[in-house]
Amino acid sequence: MANILVVDDEEDILILVKNALRKDDHLVTIVSESTEVCKMNLGSFDLILLDVMMPVIDGFTLCGQIRHAVDCPILFLTAKSLEEDVMYGLGLGADDYLIKPFGIGELRARVNAHIRRERREKRSILYIDKVHFNLSGKELFVSDERVMLTKSEYEICEFLARHRGQVFSKEQIYETIFGFDGKSDSTAITEHIKNIRSKLHACEIDAIETVWGIGYKWKP
Repeated sequence: MANILVVDDEEDILILVKNALRKDDHLVTIVSESTEVCKMNLGSFDLILLDVMMPVIDGFTLCGQIRHAVDCPILFLTAKSLEEDVMYGLGLGADDYLIKPFGIGELRARVNAHIRRERREKRSILYIDKVHFNLSGKELFVSDERVMLTKSEYEICEFLARHRGQVFSKEQIYETIFGFDGKSDSTAITEHIKNIRSKLHACEIDAIETVWGIGYKWKP
């Protein structure tokens, strides 16, 4: 199951795509107003489908606006089949395109192929803007320069980054990283976060936000 965003100004297309992708147990969010997309927590989506021909903000423009904020696959739904249009769209950061009218089987197959590939890649590498995680090596890099974190600091960063935009209390972070049998307590998380911030700030990265009275989150 994946969390998918579909943006198209045609309600019939939205319903068609939503029903098709739900057959593969995907969670599908549909949006008919392209101006609403930039207000959303886009980091929560595993794949985004964008119509090209939309009023106010077309799909090409929207892709350019959100590509820096998401690392998931972006696929265009387009009636434009000219090679220069396709090349332009891919040059903006899109991963693929489907030419309208498209078959439901092709839509499902193309979406599922991108999701499978994305999940294979993320088993070893996680990219968030200038930050990337070597998941197998338990290392964090900023612009290809390794940040020297302790094991606990790395685990906290990876946990928050994998769930970026979601707020976790100190207790939740502690139990996830150290388990219920940890030998310290949740106040240790405060010190770990302080050390992590210091190391990331040295690399001009401000990734972890304090949500007062609740906990911490990796900024979306």
